Amino acid sequence: MSDEPRDDLARRIAGEITLSSNPGATLRKWRTDFDVSQTKLADRLDVSSSVISDYESGRRESPGIGVVSRIVRALLDIDEARGGGRIRQYARVISAGFESDIVHDLREYPTSVPIGRLYEALDATEVRAGDRDHVSGHTVINSIEAITRLPSEEFYRLYGQSTNRALVFTGVTRGESPLVALRVVTPTPNAVILHGVDEEDLWSHATDLAAVDGFALAVSTCDLDTALAELRELP
Repeated sequence: MSDEPRDDLARRIAGEITLSSNPGATLRKWRTDFDVSQTKLADRLDVSSSVISDYESGRRESPGIGVVSRIVRALLDIDEARGGGRIRQYARVISAGFESDIVHDLREYPTSVPIGRLYEALDATEVRAGDRDHVSGHTVINSIEAITRLPSEEFYRLYGQSTNRALVFTGVTRGESPLVALRVVTPTPNAVILHGVDEEDLWSHATDLAAVDGFALAVSTCDLDTALAELRELP
């Protein structure tokens, strides 16, 4: 694996932890994002798990840059030993021009897959069938961050290398904002999945807008980390 994505990610994580007003909470965020237990990280660092727990809870003085660097290297080493999935995910997001807090995941598939496979991964319920029933990739987007930070002309970059894909918007309460934002994007995706809202609370005009542009629309309330892990297994 090229060192460039790893080095870039290491600098980002170390900087975020070091500059955070709550370094312990930021450390915990990155550790859980890498799906590494306190025990696993402690073993890699050759310390007791209570040391990691104390740093994350604030019971121990905030770690200096040297300790932070060791922790970050350990997280990345563990990820590489598992196949480097998190590092590759970060590289895909950055290469598309996004910050990782805007786009959680961006993938292209080697072959198109039925939309139903995504629904299974996200435990999603389709509320409106689309004109196309296959996708060739997905982008998982923090809806609030994308809408507040991305100019409308940059939304097209959410499609990655192919528009034949599913856009998954997280942190949704009704679905109005992402669906209205998509009205200014050409072309439209094959499917939109709204994560965080159930069918009963969905914006009343959501299916109408989906019908205008011909994309499938589904909702999901499953655990996001579980969904991301399932999506990484596609196709």
